Amino acid sequence: MSATAAVHVRGVEKSFGDLAVLRGVDLDVQAGSIVALLGSNGAGKTTLVRILSTLLPADAGTATVQGHDVAREPGRVRESISLTGQFAAVDEVLTGRENLVLVARLRHLPDPGAVADALLARFSLVEAGARRVATYSGGMRRRLDIAMSLVGNPPVVVLDEPTTGLDPQSRLEVWRTIRGLAAEGATVLLTTQYLDEAEQLADRIAILHEGTIIQDGTLTELRALLPPATVEYVEKQPTLEEVFLALVGSQATSAPAGTPPGTPDGTNRTTTGTATRGASTDGDPR
Repeated sequence: MSATAAVHVRGVEKSFGDLAVLRGVDLDVQAGSIVALLGSNGAGKTTLVRILSTLLPADAGTATVQGHDVAREPGRVRESISLTGQFAAVDEVLTGRENLVLVARLRHLPDPGAVADALLARFSLVEAGARRVATYSGGMRRRLDIAMSLVGNPPVVVLDEPTTGLDPQSRLEVWRTIRGLAAEGATVLLTTQYLDEAEQLADRIAILHEGTIIQDGTLTELRALLPPATVEYVEKQPTLEEVFLALVGSQATSAPAGTPPGTPDGTNRTTTGTATRGASTDGDPR
């Protein structure tokens, strides 16, 4: 195991009846990094998260969090980890501040009110802190949910598809929150099926497919697995809109959208560069 690995997984297997979900997963998450675990629905991402958070026993293999074995030291693992599931686990009847105070009390922390106020400020929820959570937007609920999971400052944060169902603006809010966690020194394991999310956030990306990690590396390393890009030039045919405007003479007052410089009638064919991968269309680059 790497000396700086906050999460270390080797040979983890899990089956449900005759269905083998995990077939020998190997994964390392270095301390202070963001690792994205990519996979289709049913690939086993949530199963692995549940094993790491001691909610589900593995059939085989070993897993440690902050050096603590998830099977032999579940209590120490729970002290070291926070888990945010796919859906916000917040009490809508309570205010945002009351949710945080409740969790702080359950963790037996001194001065729960101060803990709650600090987290409200950290996640830009001070103005909404006195409002009932039922009035929060999706992004605000998700930020509150992550804030609740950080009560007690656990060093490892596991986010299981944290932006599922969120609108684009709320997704960006959660992304900023995740980047902030890493900037403050937390180790983040993020599961997602959104490729752009992994590109935006992750230091390393692991791809889980058919129960195993089939590739693990930085975005640059994964891109290098495909053949180099080649440049092809294709003729750009005028659109019907361009033809119509050219024929009726409107280009004199308003040049058609997309008309290249030096071709006022918009009917000349031009060349534009497009990048394609050097792989056949009937092949799978994976």
